[in-house]
Amino acid sequence: MLTKRIIPCLDVKDGKTVKGVNFENLRDAGDPVELGALYSQQGADELVFLDITATLEKRGTLVQLVRKVAANINIPFTIGGGISSIEDVSACLNAGADKVSINSSAVKDPDLIDRLARTFGSQCIVVAIDTRLTNGVNLVHTHGGTKPTAIETVAWAKEVQERGAGEILLTSMDHDGTKAGFDCALLSTISHTLTIPIIASGGAGKMEHFVDVFTHGAADAALAASIFHFKEIEIPVLKHWLKDQGIPVRV
Repeated sequence: MLTKRIIPCLDVKDGKTVKGVNFENLRDAGDPVELGALYSQQGADELVFLDITATLEKRGTLVQLVRKVAANINIPFTIGGGISSIEDVSACLNAGADKVSINSSAVKDPDLIDRLARTFGSQCIVVAIDTRLTNGVNLVHTHGGTKPTAIETVAWAKEVQERGAGEILLTSMDHDGTKAGFDCALLSTISHTLTIPIIASGGAGKMEHFVDVFTHGAADAALAASIFHFKEIEIPVLKHWLKDQGIPVRV
């Protein structure tokens, strides 16, 4: 059985790591270079860096900061935020990223997924989906979660797989920052519908939530931010506990 991955996420705004609740009320969570180095040393399986205001501010990713983070870690590194072209992806990969995450740009131009997968390989392309339950239907949101669309989340997940995405990073905006657990029902539906790996995001608050997301949610990886940034749960402790619960993890 493939091991389940634990992935800390650095949401970066103005060069600082930040964290909020339901994508709002952001607070400072520390220096991204220092946090990235710490998580690499602690045994995180991968690291995700999201420049959360790049799309809203209509600018590219903070490539210089990405380069500094990459120089201090030795684990796979995914970068997202403001990526909308082959040139953007090249800049991120040249700065030290192993994968890139696209979201708003993919919704705006779905063919972008095909072009990037052809150019760089599906293994490099993660499509992030920010989803919120609206009138009983999970809908895709863009621009850092600020713009709702009429696109149904499961249908979009199917489409991005067909277009060549190698992975999906699914964030439940309803669960984000609440520490009340992942949206395991939605994750299970998508995980059992698709064949590519699903990274679960939004809602991690205690170690039991990771067991839930890997069993009931059938996720391949679990991403979390505040519980790691504010040292509520430490990665080595979490991984050893998960192993004791029968979850296959790398320790």
